[in-house]
Amino acid sequence: MTLDQFRSVADRFLEPFVDVSEQAGLTPNAVSVAAIALAAGAGLAFAFGQGTPILYLVGSVLVFLNGWLDILDGALARRLQVASAAGDLLDHVLDRYADIFILVGLAAGVDEWALGLAAVTGVVMTSYLGTQAQAVGLDRVYGGLVGRADRLVIVGVVGVVAWLYTDSIAGLTVVGWTLVFFAIVGHFTALQRFYYAMRAFESTDRL
Repeated sequence: MTLDQFRSVADRFLEPFVDVSEQAGLTPNAVSVAAIALAAGAGLAFAFGQGTPILYLVGSVLVFLNGWLDILDGALARRLQVASAAGDLLDHVLDRYADIFILVGLAAGVDEWALGLAAVTGVVMTSYLGTQAQAVGLDRVYGGLVGRADRLVIVGVVGVVAWLYTDSIAGLTVVGWTLVFFAIVGHFTALQRFYYAMRAFESTDRL
């Protein structure tokens, strides 16, 4: 079970922020753009974090804010009754770029490009399998070991740890091991979602 399954619970805590956003005249798309800007800032902070550890803390704050805005834009769209397929598409495209910015920043900071590539592909495939199931007529798949909300929390916590602890463990820093984790678990979660989707086809005799 992943944190993505608790979005409805998070939405209840968003009400005051949705009220403020509505009163300020913000649109869901504007919130989405602000979220991607925060993700890009986090990536930059992580890229220079190894030399200046305090930037890992900055990156963590930006990642948590990105995650907050990521659920705020959807809640605001529902409040304003402007939720649409186009808005959903924009949200998913920006989320994927946000994931790439953050992970590439982590990889750049510790000069672990192979691990970064493996982590990025795992994360992108996880998200792809979740939405592709919907594209072929099934419900959107949020299941699996690690979803996007989980990833953001993990990255945020790792950023704080990397700020406080800069030594290597068995040849890799905390950030390096985090990339290993995302590489392995990302692809495993993608395969989990593929399995769930195929089982759903089997149960409806649509194979």
